[in-house]
Amino acid sequence: MVTRSIPRSMVRGLRVGAVAATLTLLCCKATPTDGSSPAAARPAGNAPAGTPSSGITSRDKAAPGATLNLMPSASLAGFRRVPISPLADKPVWQVSSGGELLSIDGAGAKEMLLYETELGDGVLHVEWRFVPNSAVAGSAAAGSVQPASVAAAGGATAGSAVPGTAKPAEEPPAYNGGVYVRTPLDGKSWVQLQVAHADKAPVVGDLIAQVPSSTERINVFQSEPSPARPIGEWNVFDITARGPRIELAVNGKPTVTWPECPMPRGHVGLQAEGARIEVRKFEFTPL
Repeated sequence: MVTRSIPRSMVRGLRVGAVAATLTLLCCKATPTDGSSPAAARPAGNAPAGTPSSGITSRDKAAPGATLNLMPSASLAGFRRVPISPLADKPVWQVSSGGELLSIDGAGAKEMLLYETELGDGVLHVEWRFVPNSAVAGSAAAGSVQPASVAAAGGATAGSAVPGTAKPAEEPPAYNGGVYVRTPLDGKSWVQLQVAHADKAPVVGDLIAQVPSSTERINVFQSEPSPARPIGEWNVFDITARGPRIELAVNGKPTVTWPECPMPRGHVGLQAEGARIEVRKFEFTPL
């Protein structure tokens, strides 16, 4: 048998041709047959649409008219706890494992949770309700402080108290809280839409503010009875901030208007002070 050696230059040529053919095949597979561009890769950790993320994302740069979902994640990334009194040494802000419900335990606490991104004109939409003190006391007596609705929404919450350690309060906490707009991140000035069931103002539907231009608290109280729903039922706040004008509607009914807000921009947020509150929607639509 006669063997014939192949020149080295021909071997190199064959190798180069094989590599080129392989690259051509891979490019064909990556390009859709319909001529469209390949889909962009999703960044690691990207949550599905509508799912709260663990940090600030492109949703914070939405165009005017696009609604921002500001419901916090379990880590509270993108939010800041701001003390009114010293911060409570307990889990005040708890998010259900599914991320669809925020539970605020304001008993023994007095603090803000402010969204760290400053916002201008827009509409803040909040859906909230008080958890009856009797329900909280019943959960505590059973060895857990989480409300039934949180458990139904996904079980234990981030930062939940250890079972068996909760003790009923000697006196039920007051039904109190608040929603903030146009508020500096240090919390020294603020505009609050009141969340309170009480015998006298301020109550649900009123506005109070502390601004740099005044040493006295500003009170804007509604002239008619509050349209707040009974304890345990959901309430809807729609707060419109446009220029110096702040308007509040509660459950679809306008309650107060303040035309002289001196802060053109600021932070939105919630207050923990008193009875447990649940929040299922916290959205901002820029104008």
